[in-house]
Amino acid sequence: MSTDALSEVLSAVHLSGSTFFEVTAKSPWVAEAPPAEQVTRELAPGAQHTIEYHVVTAGSCWIALVGDHASEPIQLQEGDIAVVPHGDPHVVSSAPGMRAEPSLDLYRKSKEGDEPFLLQTGGDGPGDARLICGFFNCDVRPFNPLLDSLPHFMRVGRDASASHGLLDQFIRFATAEIGNKRAGSQSVVNRLSELMFVEVIRLHMNQLEITNTGWLAGLRDPLVGRALTLLHARPSHAWTLEELASEAAASRSVLADRFTQLVGYPPIQYLTRWRMQMAARRLADPGVRVAAIAHEVGYESEAAFSRAFKKFVGRSPAHWRTGPI
Repeated sequence: MSTDALSEVLSAVHLSGSTFFEVTAKSPWVAEAPPAEQVTRELAPGAQHTIEYHVVTAGSCWIALVGDHASEPIQLQEGDIAVVPHGDPHVVSSAPGMRAEPSLDLYRKSKEGDEPFLLQTGGDGPGDARLICGFFNCDVRPFNPLLDSLPHFMRVGRDASASHGLLDQFIRFATAEIGNKRAGSQSVVNRLSELMFVEVIRLHMNQLEITNTGWLAGLRDPLVGRALTLLHARPSHAWTLEELASEAAASRSVLADRFTQLVGYPPIQYLTRWRMQMAARRLADPGVRVAAIAHEVGYESEAAFSRAFKKFVGRSPAHWRTGPI
């Protein structure tokens, strides 16, 4: 039941897969990705954020974050999937510890021809790896609880994907579509990548420790998950903490404490934030009146909604419509 909230968030933040590289690499080889905001400006100027991922379809390689959230190199084997949710610069290479000069030239070249962009790189050694490298675009403003709850690096190993057929199927289907290049292949691969990301999120959620906090930890928690599902099912309802606790089968104090501990703020404050994300999405349609949006997200008047929106977002609904910051 709680997966409905995940679906709602993925839809509301406009998650979409796009732009792919199929890489064949021979030793020695190294590629360093610049920060995602640079990639976003180059590939999807209208997007707010870019999430990068790498799927190893053959061989192995190493990956490490660099910059403010630098990490130790991690080896990726055939069937592994690595996701960089927050757009950190990172290095993918044939051996640990290698570095290269980040460049946007590859991303620029990818726009000149049909996707996926085929890349052969490296030296004259053996073929170390084949990868599918891709991107998801999504909104981060005014509120993306999912992204806020993800770590800077995620890896799903072959051992995990072996028991979760969707990931295996993604790799097989995506490889076949990229190789055949039939009509509509790019759209198929885009949708497959989105399904892959959802499955990666599910696996990550299932592997969270009991001590973890964040939106996904709340979604997995029996009590907080019920409350989140209720809020997402009826976001325009005039919820009170007492009514929400009653329907979630808990006392007000227990729900408020547990919800705040896991999600980071009380239930009604979360509801306000979620309403603002819903409203921002609707404001993207210039044909919908602000008064109608106010009613849709649970406000009795346009004035009350406008005050709440400006307080949370820092801009009036009309100003937001001129272009989200």
